[in-house]
Amino acid sequence: MPAVALRCRVCETHHPLDPVGVCSRCFGPLDPVYDRDEQRRTVSRESIAAGPPSIWRYAPFLPVAAPAEPRLAPGLTPLVPAPRLAAAIGVGELWLKLDTANPTHSFKDRVVAVAAAKAVELGRTTLACSSTGNLANAVAARAAAEGLEAVVLCPADLEPEKLVATSVYGARIFAVEGSYDDCSRLSVELSFELDWAFVNVNLRSYYAEGSKTLAYEVAEQLGWELPDAVVAPIASGAMFSKVHQGFADLLALGLVDGTPPRLVGGQAEGCAPVATAFHDGGRVKPVRPRTVARSLAIGSPADGELALATARASGGAIHAVPEDAIADNAALLAETTGVFGETAPAVALGALREAVRRGELGERDRVVLLVTGDGLKTPGLVADRLAPTVVEPDVDPILELLGVQV
Repeated sequence: MPAVALRCRVCETHHPLDPVGVCSRCFGPLDPVYDRDEQRRTVSRESIAAGPPSIWRYAPFLPVAAPAEPRLAPGLTPLVPAPRLAAAIGVGELWLKLDTANPTHSFKDRVVAVAAAKAVELGRTTLACSSTGNLANAVAARAAAEGLEAVVLCPADLEPEKLVATSVYGARIFAVEGSYDDCSRLSVELSFELDWAFVNVNLRSYYAEGSKTLAYEVAEQLGWELPDAVVAPIASGAMFSKVHQGFADLLALGLVDGTPPRLVGGQAEGCAPVATAFHDGGRVKPVRPRTVARSLAIGSPADGELALATARASGGAIHAVPEDAIADNAALLAETTGVFGETAPAVALGALREAVRRGELGERDRVVLLVTGDGLKTPGLVADRLAPTVVEPDVDPILELLGVQV
């Protein structure tokens, strides 16, 4: 394992590889530091290809050792072309990264697998989190696979499909009468009182690194080439910035050549603190979420400033998508590709369409759209599309409705 320390993103103080989420000196966020020389000696395209068909083929890039017996291993999800959608929106080449194929049907399985490996290493017996739904599913399933207890804090009015898909694994759910930001605050407070592994609090430094594997997989699946742009939804901002870091890792080690992809982010208009800051040129200011995109409803994003810096450094952008366009984007994705994504990828698609409208992306670009969650988790978004034609059990009325002469 080439991770050697945790380093503060603000004051650059180094810390041991302990379960701490913030710097003891300035309370800044911590990121793992790696032994690049060790990575250069041991990692090659061939060594990666010889690894398991999961995120653990990239273990030398992660801050935990790969499990001796990986259970329910996520990753290496399909990357599929979407030519009809590309033609409909006006980009030269479009690929969909289908993290709906992960064990609980979202990218959160990646980050939880890494955090859980650290929790097991530390001997913790309870996995916990605050969640808008997908993370709750992933924590509950991972705990069940590893033989751990699971506790999640979710907004009480979360989509019932996500709550059911958490409780079925035996997790204990605290339904908080408040927003996700209230749940997050409670998780931080509880992390000081309980010996639990809060994946997105005291294990956040490890957890966030799991998102880098999206970049590694995209590059490998494109034949070790880089796309021109990657489009992703933004909630906390961690995944967006870690994907950018993942491409930088590959370039630094000479595993790919070229220019890092532009990162284009999407937020729902009803919760768009990072998109607003990007277009205003200021800092990220917390907002009160009012959006149908519940999986992105984080009004005070922990990594919002880093996401903002990522978009600017990569030559990308962050766009807010109108609330009344989110369902239409989900339907467009489904109708042109056969992929039913939840609200988050629908928002990402809206951001891609806005980038095309502004001339930021176009016919010369190879673009990857991250489909981070399954639409079956949020079917209410497009429930108004259900309008069946009711008929008697007789073929003649059907033929008549179809205009076929009998």
